[in-house]
This record gives sequence, C-alpha cells and structure tokens, in this order.
Amino acid sequence: MDEPRQTGNVSEGSVQDSSLKELTAVPRMWDAWIRQMRPDLSQHRAAISTEVPSHQLVEFEPIGAGRLVKTLTVFLTNRECPWHCLMCDLWRDTSPKSVPSGSIPTQLRHALNGDRGADSRHLKLYNAGSFFDAGAIPVSDYGAITTQCHSFKRVIVESHPRLIGTRTDLLQEQLGTIELEVAMGLETVHPRILRLLNKGMDTDDFRRAADRLRGRGVRIRAFILVKPPFLTDESEALEWTCRTLDFAWEAGVDVASLIPTRAGNGAMEELARRGLFSPPQWSTVEQAFRHGIVSRKGVVLMDLWNLGADVASDSEIPLLCRLAEMNRMQAWIAL
Repeated sequence: MDEPRQTGNVSEGSVQDSSLKELTAVPRMWDAWIRQMRPDLSQHRAAISTEVPSHQLVEFEPIGAGRLVKTLTVFLTNRECPWHCLMCDLWRDTSPKSVPSGSIPTQLRHALNGDRGADSRHLKLYNAGSFFDAGAIPVSDYGAITTQCHSFKRVIVESHPRLIGTRTDLLQEQLGTIELEVAMGLETVHPRILRLLNKGMDTDDFRRAADRLRGRGVRIRAFILVKPPFLTDESEALEWTCRTLDFAWEAGVDVASLIPTRAGNGAMEELARRGLFSPPQWSTVEQAFRHGIVSRKGVVLMDLWNLGADVASDSEIPLLCRLAEMNRMQAWIAL
C-alpha cells in the first residue's frame, strides 16, 4: 500500500454550520455548548463511590518489537477534568466534586489487594483528567501513592500539557528509582481543529511540556486522534493524523497511542447529525497505523477499544485481529 500523500495542500478546516460558527468564535460559549449537549447523568455520578476505582484491567503492552510487558491499568475515580474537550466522554464516570484527601491511596490499595495484577511490571494510574491537577489528586497524597508502587518498574500517569511542572517533579522524586511516564493528549496538530477541540492548549504548549519532561528523563506518551471532528474527508483526516505522528516523534514522544475518534458524549452525536463528524473508515485507521509503524521512531499503539462494536461484517474481523497482532509485534503485517 502506498504511503499517505504529504502534499501540504490541505484545507484549514472550517465550521460550515452557521449556528455553530457563532459559538466557536467565543470560547466561553463553545465550552457551554459542549456541556449542554451532554446527557443527564447526574444521578449516576452522584452515586459513584470515591473509595474504589471505577475500573481496572491487566494487559500486555508492547515496549518494542515483539516485547511485551504485563501492565495493570487502574482507572481512578476522580473529579471531572477542568477542561471540557469536545470529543471527551471520560466525564461520564467521574465524581461531581473533588474526592477527599486519602481517597486515591485507598482506591489504589483496593486495586492492588489481590492477585489480578500480580507480577505486573508497569502501572497506569489514569484519573479521567490530569494527575497533576491539584484539585483532583492532592499533593499530600503523593507519598501514600508512591509507597504502594514499589513493586513496579514504571508508573504511567496522564496530564494536560499545561500542568507539567513542579508537581510532576515532586512525583518523580517520590517515585525514586521507579520510572515515570506521562501521557498527554496531543490529539492533532491541525491548528484550527485543535482550537475547536476546546483543549485550552496549542502545539507550543505540548512541545514545552515535552521538553521539560525529556530534560528530567521522564518518558512521554501522546494520545492522537484518528479523524477528529470537522475533518470529514478521509484522505485529509489521514494526512493530518500522519502529520501529528511526525510532530510527536520530533517532540521526543516515546509511545504514540492512536485513538479512532468515537461518539458517546452528546456533542459528537450532534456534530454527526450536522454532517461535521463521522468515525474513521477502516482504511484510514489501517493506514495511519502503518505510517506510525514503518517510521520506527517509537512504539505506536492502535487503541482497539470499542472498535469491535463498529465492525460492519464478519469479513472485517480479520482486520481487527491483524491490527491487534501489529500492536503486539510492532511490525506491519501486509495482507
């Protein structure tokens, strides 16, 4: 298969719907619209316990060609992220208010109390927001968290690029010899669409955060969207995904996680109704993955979560299995 074209002749992206044009022109109004599109989950969120994690799973994640490491991922119950990203659905299982001090160490203790994640070498602590958000995870809890990480070689946390700073340094210091990896949402380097995603950041913010992390020897993971909203043309969506991957490698990213953009938060369904969003086609997903793998500049992962639900026919199941095998082997497997 051919490499995606890199002509540089791509559109700047636009909002064709006149009613949305007015909203997107004012960040405060756009933020409000995104939240107004949400389904009412107030009762569900009010009933969420802050003493146990919302979910946990064990997976074998590649760290190189054919090399896998057992990884325990703990989805910590936490408050909603202060940024309301257009495509985000992680707020659905968050607490409507900040969790009390001591809650996060208790949740971690609950997750580690058992043999499900026994012998895991890496630990992901994902909190549906930013680990370094002081309103989400109190700095006073860092010590109680890190003392429970002694059996792991690496701890991976997530953060908004603009929150990389002294709290990051503190966590790294308290982890001691345990490696720290920080996952940040880069999403896309398309300047207009990145603004429309309501992330409150630009590529310069990401690069500055990456520079700081690299300077302290912290590993970097980036989340990249495959076909974000407003990029309705498949070839254009592929090109911008490839450009974003190239930017990530240049910024020093060690692991790039490709996420096929999905609906599920209200705003994305409304954009789909207006013809401004559709999930990526399988060919776009496949070629974006190929671009990352053949570059051989870092580990590239295709997030297969929920992709199986979108399989149109039995004939496409082999492709899903092939993508999973390429994830594992970190090598392109041609048909």
